[in-house]
Amino acid sequence: MSFTLPEPGQALLAAKNVTMRFGGIVAVNDMSLALPKGSICGIIGPNGAGKTTMFNILSGFYTPTEGDVLYQGHSVKRLKPDQVCKLGIARTFQNIRLSSQMTVLENVMVGCHVRRHCSWWMAALGLPNYYREEREIREKARRLVEKVDLADMVNEKAGSLPYGAQRRLEIARALATEPSLLLLDEPAAGMNPQESLDLMHFIRQIRDEFGLTILLIEHDMKVVMGVCEYIWVMEYGALIAEGEAADIQSNPEVIRAYLGDDFVKGHQE
Repeated sequence: MSFTLPEPGQALLAAKNVTMRFGGIVAVNDMSLALPKGSICGIIGPNGAGKTTMFNILSGFYTPTEGDVLYQGHSVKRLKPDQVCKLGIARTFQNIRLSSQMTVLENVMVGCHVRRHCSWWMAALGLPNYYREEREIREKARRLVEKVDLADMVNEKAGSLPYGAQRRLEIARALATEPSLLLLDEPAAGMNPQESLDLMHFIRQIRDEFGLTILLIEHDMKVVMGVCEYIWVMEYGALIAEGEAADIQSNPEVIRAYLGDDFVKGHQE
């Protein structure tokens, strides 16, 4: 069955003709996409294509020069990252941003605080509600640590974890914010083939278990083609192709962007 894209107003997340300029440099040029709820989709492209810039726009780190970003039909393009996160959009980063001296559990607890109700000053007054919520946050974080198979490392410093475990921890921290949309920036970076295979299973698992919609950036084509239901391809900030995995794999423009004109010509002769 073919994959059907929704209209922007009906999509969980939509970018409408988004352009991002930095002085005279156009990092993203007239980019549009629409994510169906419950899907796993991807943005791919060679280095410098504008993929991470697009993620920064979708998550509130950049305000686009032109165009709009809609989440559940409402514009979020002028919101700050913490406001976007509270609405239900969480993300990971290309360069892992864990608190290396905090434990695995403490890192996930940081994510939980996005949803906390009690204010910090309630602790100074010794109010029971504050400490009850703190216990609930600790228990929630512990459950998430177990979900990402880090239970045996719960008290380890995050900086001492193997690379793959740090990736899973960063995803657990994002899940702690209770998102409906998860943006994964190169989740397979630095992983060996077996870890990448495990990651594909993990992405599907958390999509199903947490009822998520997932959008990822990834260079590992086995991961992209193995897990993504729909793919947008960027080059020099612009959209050059989109479609399901089988269509993208055989698209000459995509092959040219990754392997060059000489490769395409050689296979056409």
